[in-house]
Amino acid sequence: MSISLVLFDLDGVLCDYDRSARVAHLAALTGQGVDAVRRAIWDSGLEARADAGLMSGKDYLSELGLLLGHRITLDDWLAARRAATTPKAEVLRLAKAVASSRRVAVLTNNSRLLTEHMDRVCPEVGELFDEGTILSTASYGATKPAPQAYLRCLEELDAMPAGTLFIDDVDSNVAGAIQAGLHAYMFIGAEAMAQELASRGLI
Repeated sequence: MSISLVLFDLDGVLCDYDRSARVAHLAALTGQGVDAVRRAIWDSGLEARADAGLMSGKDYLSELGLLLGHRITLDDWLAARRAATTPKAEVLRLAKAVASSRRVAVLTNNSRLLTEHMDRVCPEVGELFDEGTILSTASYGATKPAPQAYLRCLEELDAMPAGTLFIDDVDSNVAGAIQAGLHAYMFIGAEAMAQELASRGLI
């Protein structure tokens, strides 16, 4: 089956993500130290639960505020995430080239707070992808590399695994996609990705 859908990871592929910038932004907002912010977001398991859809965005913000001793609004969270996110212009140009002849979409290990507000976090990504094609693992009850995350995403997109190429910068996520029956490519840079896409006749 020929490739009809190219599914991109977000952080590390379409954009650079600087976790330390996000932490610093929230530390300045709340008056907490950077270690306290890291503990609240990641060591507590809060981020993992949100990414897997085990809590709503509202509950996530509420619990984060309790852990940091400071109310966190959606605007606060989005500002911190935007401070940490930089679009990769060359990769986005390649994605746009693919989109001229194939369907394109995004699957990211993130909560819906991000995917539902991509226009505010990374407008360059939001403008490139059609409505309903920037998808969060939080919608599927599992995060990459669990096969369920890919398969439920493709079900929503009405796409077949054998006709999908998935691109990610994490080995385990690439392996999970292959296990789920997708074609997959390990991202190492825009130039190498361009060669891969060209070899498959996608650009």
